[in-house]
Amino acid sequence: MTAATTALALTLTGCGSDSIASGNVRITLVAADYGDDPGDSSKRYWNALAREFEAQNPGIEVDVTIHSWNVVDRKVHEMVESGNAPDMAQIGAYAQYAEDDKLYRADQLLSIPTQADFVGGLARAGEVHRVQYGLPFVSSTRVLVYNKMLFAKAGITEPPTTWEELQEKAEALKQAGVPVPYGLPFGPEEPQAETLNWTLSGGGGLLDHVDSYAFDSNENIKTFEWLRDELVGKGLTNPQPGKTNREQLNAAFGRGEVGMINSHPALMQQINARGVKYGTAPLPGKEGESKSSAGVADWMMAFKQNGHREQVGKFLNFVFQQNNVLRFCHQYDLLPTTTSASEAMRADKRYTHLWEFLDQLPTAQFYPQNKLSWGPVVAQLKTTIGTAVEDGGDPEGVLSALQREAQAEQTAHRNEEH
Repeated sequence: MTAATTALALTLTGCGSDSIASGNVRITLVAADYGDDPGDSSKRYWNALAREFEAQNPGIEVDVTIHSWNVVDRKVHEMVESGNAPDMAQIGAYAQYAEDDKLYRADQLLSIPTQADFVGGLARAGEVHRVQYGLPFVSSTRVLVYNKMLFAKAGITEPPTTWEELQEKAEALKQAGVPVPYGLPFGPEEPQAETLNWTLSGGGGLLDHVDSYAFDSNENIKTFEWLRDELVGKGLTNPQPGKTNREQLNAAFGRGEVGMINSHPALMQQINARGVKYGTAPLPGKEGESKSSAGVADWMMAFKQNGHREQVGKFLNFVFQQNNVLRFCHQYDLLPTTTSASEAMRADKRYTHLWEFLDQLPTAQFYPQNKLSWGPVVAQLKTTIGTAVEDGGDPEGVLSALQREAQAEQTAHRNEEH
């Protein structure tokens, strides 16, 4: 998700005071800042929400601390380790806290209608041992984004729906002088998104049907061989994709240098600001449109330490009301995590630029963040996966090494549990 550059914490209370009224209960939330500058800080959203909640719930005060994405996970970890866990945290990962029995279950906090409103795939992504602890706060998916002006220059009238068509259109863009026909970011910033998108479009994925790691499946190996030979090897991508990050290509797309890229909703803000005429489409697959795309979610969780289950539950039910979900998503061009807000967004023409992303949400596949092994596995993926697609790369060797690492980490964590 979008990370703020400032590392300063912003603390606010809905009542605008550091004192607690006699008999009141103060609940605390540490949240990530999605803004890019002080004027766009998430402080605006949380300040308004806290004031509204307190007005409707006398006796409960809400204290929110905002940190940049650069430090928020670490700040929460330090608070928990020092015995001062917040009542709630809105951050990037929840599984270790759930495994350590520090979190309330979703059904201990939310009403049945609120919990049932989560999009199914997102609710499942919040489960550890089939019990939901992570409450999906916001999400995003990936679609194909293409430059309409460059398509017209190359004589292309429709976006590709298959790998073969993608290659043909990339070749036409290359012949028309487009510097980067297809943007392929396998650099260390976020190659896990590109990996998940491409493996899904090739009929594979990061996991098999029983949720075990499947990096070295035949489908995945063939996918990376195709990328190496048919896109990178034929000069249809950016040079050295294994060293190129998504933000570099997003910026290049905004300059009119990239014909096609798969990306997330935040790119729309960047290219709209530059006046680029673009289109969106489902990701091409090996033999037709990809049946699913990568999904990313950020998480809300509630810690048990302070014993404020009742008050926290009231606040979280308020947070996930349709209008409050839409208000946050509207500010940052993100996707809602609830069915009711998703349907409202799909019916509102103000969000037409997000509809293609929204349509992918019900079938999106999310990173296995509920696996404690995912952290070290994705760390290795970030440093090695890019080599698989470059000239002379060895997809089978790279994917097999990832599979061995994943299996070893999974076994180690199972042994720790027992």
